[in-house]
Amino acid sequence: MRLFTLRGPLSLGRLQQRLGNPQSFVRYESAKAAPAPVEGIPYKKLSIGVPKENFPNERRVSLSPAAVATLVKKGFTINVEKGAGSEAKFKEEEYAKAGAKLVSKEESWKSDIVLKVRPPSIDEVRLLPDQKTLISFLYPKQNEQLVSALNAKKTTAFAMDCIPRISRAQVFDALSSMANIAGYKATIEAANNFGRFFTGQITAAGRVPPAKVLVIGAGVAGLSAIGTARNMGAIVRAFDTRSAVKEQIQSMGAEFLEINLKEEGEAAGGYSKEMSKEFIEAEMALFRKQCEEVDIVITTALIPGKPAPKLILRDMVERMRPGSVVVDMAAEAGGNIETTRPGELYTYKGVIHIGYSDLPSRLPTQASSLYANNISKFLLSIGQKDHFHVDLKDEVVRGSIIVHNGEMMYPPPRVAAPPPAPKKLDAKAAAAALAAAEPPNYFAKFLKDSAVYTVGLGSLLGLGMVAPNAAFTTMLTTFSLSGLVGYHTVWSVTPALHSPLMSVTNAISGITAVGGLLLMGGGLLPTTLPQTLAATAAFISAINIGGGFIVTQVGARRRRPQ
Repeated sequence: MRLFTLRGPLSLGRLQQRLGNPQSFVRYESAKAAPAPVEGIPYKKLSIGVPKENFPNERRVSLSPAAVATLVKKGFTINVEKGAGSEAKFKEEEYAKAGAKLVSKEESWKSDIVLKVRPPSIDEVRLLPDQKTLISFLYPKQNEQLVSALNAKKTTAFAMDCIPRISRAQVFDALSSMANIAGYKATIEAANNFGRFFTGQITAAGRVPPAKVLVIGAGVAGLSAIGTARNMGAIVRAFDTRSAVKEQIQSMGAEFLEINLKEEGEAAGGYSKEMSKEFIEAEMALFRKQCEEVDIVITTALIPGKPAPKLILRDMVERMRPGSVVVDMAAEAGGNIETTRPGELYTYKGVIHIGYSDLPSRLPTQASSLYANNISKFLLSIGQKDHFHVDLKDEVVRGSIIVHNGEMMYPPPRVAAPPPAPKKLDAKAAAAALAAAEPPNYFAKFLKDSAVYTVGLGSLLGLGMVAPNAAFTTMLTTFSLSGLVGYHTVWSVTPALHSPLMSVTNAISGITAVGGLLLMGGGLLPTTLPQTLAATAAFISAINIGGGFIVTQVGARRRRPQ
């Protein structure tokens, strides 16, 4: 028996030629291998539910019409509860046009995957069938009863607040998106309740000083508040226990406040950690002094899984001027300000207190749009090739999953931090480090210098032998020596002294300018070669004098204290 492999066009003549024997077998080899099956459930077989948020004063919605259109194109069936986007100013017609189905509350909860903003209530969990998927803010440390209820229904639950803070997951980081909005809105609320302009003005009626704002905590919310206050013209000061944010604060035009105690306050994930007793006492003294000077205080300090630290005490508030404003962005976690009332706006001893716990929800359209981008892209990242598949080997999935098919997955296992990579030096830095490590070779150095001077002086002697007269030799020698002295003078000066040195060069240029004027002959235009050279020297000297004075004045203004 003979076995043949045929490639290319198959013809009867060619087949007979290759077979020869009618009992032979033919095997045709395909050019392409069968594709491997994709794990998970195809998007076209899954439905997504978008229920209306029932938390008091919550105006956000988990999906915007734009995000719905993106998911529909991927093959999902979207079930949006009627009126879910009305508080966020999204019309039902927009959802229908994007391809969503408008359904009742019960039908939206029966979907395969439910997307929410706030953690669901226990009553809402009862509406969720067994073995479904929920993606929402959950805060598992604070909501253990909710997590247990979800686990009992064998729900696969992902917490948007637990997504790891790594580069690949930045596009899913809903906490940062909401913090950005909260920082902006906090500054707007402060300006709305403050009795003066934020920016300084000089008008015919008099001078208006700018407002002074203190921002405590320079995370995403704090930086957003700093940027908004600076754009409105206020003088901004900021404090943070993490030294790494100093450059970020200063780059936004704010003043970074420091204390005379070195202690790093950054924990895992970029969050702040609890500080020592000595550090807290030092920062309290700083805040007490600042409260006497500033008009507005915005606090943003949070420690994950713990009550917010008390940073502004009652006596500090009482030191503030009447009409001042304090905004406590950590009010929902207990507040950074001792006199805060969570969720309320009230006045204590003449100081207006803003303790709103729903700042992102007060910009519902913007907040919903950003959150919809975060949650939809996170959903599409779970699996691959248009298939939904929970892969626990994925760092983002494992870090954010709370319960999975009746198994508690929170907290995720700690990932050992990789050892710091050795710093790579560029060629210049490596050469400098090598030169510093090796002992200097003084003989080679001075031999090189002496050789250069020998060649230079020998060249002068050679030029003297061919010079037309003695005066030419004298002038050339003087010119060469002055150039040599000037070179070493300028290059031996520290860069910080270049501006004072410019004044000396102005004097030298003044001498050459006077000499040029004396040799120009007094006519309207130069008529001889010496007069032309003299005019050129006077012109170049004038440029040097003018430029020198400008550089010196600019340097003096930069060094002058504000």
